[in-house]
Amino acid sequence: MMSIASQIDKNKVVKVSTRKKGFSKPTLIAYLFLLPWLIGFFGLVLGPMISSLYLSFTQYDLLNPPQWVGLQNYKEMFADSSYWDSVKVTLTFVFIAVPTQLIAALLVALLLNRGLRGVGIYRTVYYIPSLLGGSVAIALLWKNLFGLDGLVNKFLAFFNIQGEGWVANPDYALYTLIILATWQFGASMVIFLAGLKQIPQSLYEAAAVDGASKFKQFIHITFPLLTPVIFFNLVIEIIRSIQSFTSSYIVSEGTGGPINSTLFYTLYLYQKGFSYFEMGFASSMAWVLLIVLGIMTAVLFITSKYWVFYEDGGKL
Repeated sequence: MMSIASQIDKNKVVKVSTRKKGFSKPTLIAYLFLLPWLIGFFGLVLGPMISSLYLSFTQYDLLNPPQWVGLQNYKEMFADSSYWDSVKVTLTFVFIAVPTQLIAALLVALLLNRGLRGVGIYRTVYYIPSLLGGSVAIALLWKNLFGLDGLVNKFLAFFNIQGEGWVANPDYALYTLIILATWQFGASMVIFLAGLKQIPQSLYEAAAVDGASKFKQFIHITFPLLTPVIFFNLVIEIIRSIQSFTSSYIVSEGTGGPINSTLFYTLYLYQKGFSYFEMGFASSMAWVLLIVLGIMTAVLFITSKYWVFYEDGGKL
């Protein structure tokens, strides 16, 4: 009996060791399905990131081999006045466009959540700008809309108000792009609407029985339970806004003008890399952008535990 038991144990050890030596068939099949993603990740994401990190420490004009210059690109970047103009313009755009877009999205979501007839049609109509707003065609349309002879000035002339070339005025050009970004609130609106649908109706009924007004219901029920959705939209829209490029490029014809008033960070990065062929400088700008985005996202996640709430009373 002892010999039979020991033989069984030996067979188990042999089988276990055999399994550890190679991949099983299901594992191989899983890796086979993952292969396209792995190729894309290493070839189109990780590889270019490593290359750009190396290029950020070199002088490279796309025509000659890169030459190692160390931190020279970063020193020139932080001493460049146009670079700081692009930072100022981008931050102004983010801190105005993101809140206004989220507020507009939340207000429309609250209206659509009231059980209107044809809510599906309204939802689609409001979502369409999110699909088209980032296109070149819409940017061209926006430029003409706020031009000297555009529809906005014609509307103002109806009330005997003298308009001007809004996109050609450095005091107003950036705000036309902020209006365009706010108009693209459809994606956030759909997410807000989904979040509103998840709030139990029983909470509102109990609050109504206690005599709570609609405003108090929003302050004490809707807003706290919607904070996870607000947090998600906030992170996504900040990242998207910092990476905005098309509207600035088209409206300013690639110059960031007038007087750098629409010089977004990504537009200046594009100019350095593909207009002036300073690819090392552009790579250093890209890595600073990545680091800043990482820091901003980390700050949002760290501070979210103080204001993001869930139905069970817990926090993030």
